[in-house]
Amino acid sequence: MKTIEYNFFVEEMSCASCVSRVEKALRKIDGVIDVSVNLATEKATVKANADVKLETLMAAVDKAGYHAVKISEPEIHAKDVSKQASVWPIIISVILALPFVLPMLFELFGIHWMMPAWLQLVIASIVQFGLGAKFYRSGFNAAKALSGNMDLLVAIGTSAAYGLSLYQLIIGHADHLYFESSVVIITLILIGKWLESRAKHQTTQAIEALSALRPEVALVRQGEQEVSLPISQVKVNDVVVIKPGERIPVDGIVLEGASSCDESMLTGESFPVTKTLNSTVTGGTINGEGLLIVKTTAIQADSMLSKIIAMVESAQAKKAPIQRIVDRISAIFVPVILLIALITLLVWGFISHDWQQALLHAVAVLVIACPCALGLATPTAIMVGTGVAARHGILIKDAEALETLHNINTVAFDKTGTLTIGKPELVELDVLGMETADQILSVAASMQAGSEHPLAKAILAKAKSYSYAQNITSIAGSGVMATIDSHEYYLGSLRWMKTLNAYFVDMQDKVNELTQKGYTISFLAKQQSENSIVILAIFGFSDVIKPEAKSAIDALRQLKVNTVMLTGDNQQAANYVGQQLNLDKVIAEVLPQDKANYIYQLQKDSQSNNKVAMVGDGINDAPALAAADIGIAMGTGTDVAMHTASITLMRGNLFLIADAIDISRRTYNKIKQNLFWAFFYNLFGIPLAALGFLNPMIAGAAMALSSVSVVTNALLLKRWKARSE
Repeated sequence: MKTIEYNFFVEEMSCASCVSRVEKALRKIDGVIDVSVNLATEKATVKANADVKLETLMAAVDKAGYHAVKISEPEIHAKDVSKQASVWPIIISVILALPFVLPMLFELFGIHWMMPAWLQLVIASIVQFGLGAKFYRSGFNAAKALSGNMDLLVAIGTSAAYGLSLYQLIIGHADHLYFESSVVIITLILIGKWLESRAKHQTTQAIEALSALRPEVALVRQGEQEVSLPISQVKVNDVVVIKPGERIPVDGIVLEGASSCDESMLTGESFPVTKTLNSTVTGGTINGEGLLIVKTTAIQADSMLSKIIAMVESAQAKKAPIQRIVDRISAIFVPVILLIALITLLVWGFISHDWQQALLHAVAVLVIACPCALGLATPTAIMVGTGVAARHGILIKDAEALETLHNINTVAFDKTGTLTIGKPELVELDVLGMETADQILSVAASMQAGSEHPLAKAILAKAKSYSYAQNITSIAGSGVMATIDSHEYYLGSLRWMKTLNAYFVDMQDKVNELTQKGYTISFLAKQQSENSIVILAIFGFSDVIKPEAKSAIDALRQLKVNTVMLTGDNQQAANYVGQQLNLDKVIAEVLPQDKANYIYQLQKDSQSNNKVAMVGDGINDAPALAAADIGIAMGTGTDVAMHTASITLMRGNLFLIADAIDISRRTYNKIKQNLFWAFFYNLFGIPLAALGFLNPMIAGAAMALSSVSVVTNALLLKRWKARSE
């Protein structure tokens, strides 16, 4: 049966227990295959059979006590959670809490002042049941579903302090009121949640910045006129006019004009990229100094910008494997805390016979136990890590890829187009006759003028001037012959030269030298007489190694990552490249269909559970990219490679591979730090509260601080700097 993926927002979640509850409610629906709810983005992703309706899923969320909201276009992909948190409840709560806090401060200076008991009751009631109403609503819904969450703990804890104070007031013990505990706890938690939402908003800035690149209108040429149309009305093959300084509205091919484009927001490339006839342009980038006429090749959802946003959003929304462990812990967390609070109440009550103090200790346990930090530890770090990576031109498909990447200890490279530029260049010219190098190039270029052969283009690129030869004849698999100034010339392979009985002059050593370097060799020969053909020059062509390749390999070595090259080249040519780059291993003469098998061998070679990443750019690399633990596609390559890979590098810069591994390791370290802090906080905070060393107000402050600290720690990833810059 056909499946479909639904996405929608879930509001009013407060902690990891809420996430578990929403996921549980959605999984109960027949036809639902997989569910993932992200606390940081407040987004639910549901994979289900096609007969499952979105309305059914959203109704299940509402029934579970939360509020489901549709994602509508052209809404920003990542929800701006900061807009959901108004500052006014915080201001009102702080103002109402001041009369309770100030007497505590006055006590330090020997000043004894306290509000009248009736006024304490009025203010505490406003805070408890007005500003704190959200805790009751959420807590009641959780209890009704036989579940628990942070709001339930807060509601029970503050209600206990408020109820105890009200009881004391009724029986006439106005000197033993604890209204300040409930008021200050609610105020601190509201402040903490507001700070948390503001910090979470910063984790979505990468998506928001990418979404802001979407132009709203395009100037479309219709006959003799140029009409400004909304981008939704632009069609493929429409001709779009892009003026200097404008943001390019569509993906397309340049038909007329020349300019340079700022592509830094999409690729991380700081230098403008030159655009001329037949160059491709990407929607969202900025045109430079020239006027461009572009034929549209992709719009809206099919555009490169939309695909990038979708990939980053997917990585931020989905869960890393480590998060699933946290979710299982969170599901039983609240019931365990309620049990600990009850035990604390009973033990203190029976031992000390001071039930008021016993109740306050139980309140402290309820308030300090916050599963928020557990729920935010992983997704916030992933959101920041993937966002930072995207800004530097590293697109990570999902959270699992980000988590797996930090374990990579071997990187296997394809050669052509990955370690090399991907097109042959004339790197060596050895003249054997009396002609100059310029004369040789002029003759060879004249014979190749108009040819689309890669070696012909390499010669034409080097020639300073040339004319058009006559009687040009192409010999399949051998070369080309032509007439120039009444002389016959031959340009082609060594095998053809031997067939022509061309005259060799001590050139075998040179041929051997070029062959060992892996160069492709061609010869230029001239008909000297009826029975004499003399070789004039030897051409050495090579697919040049990328300038940054050696330094990029060194950067991987610094990260303790082994490097391997898989290539179809002969062993001599492959070894030459391997020596130039100081690779750890070279595997040559590999057929495209066998690359995946070599990846499997690399994974089994090491006794230390080798984790292998494959880097490639061609269609023939797709099976190997899929076989590897992580597939890394060069963004300059084919769509097939990019779709197969877990990570796409938007530039051909090989430094991005080390950068990708580095940001993965740093992100994973942040996840571990956050989880350590979340568990450490509860491991020490709960016993301290149960033993009576924390009063409820300090517990409330600690709980608020825990969530904020986790998100803030994740935001430190934004300071990461790429090696490729």
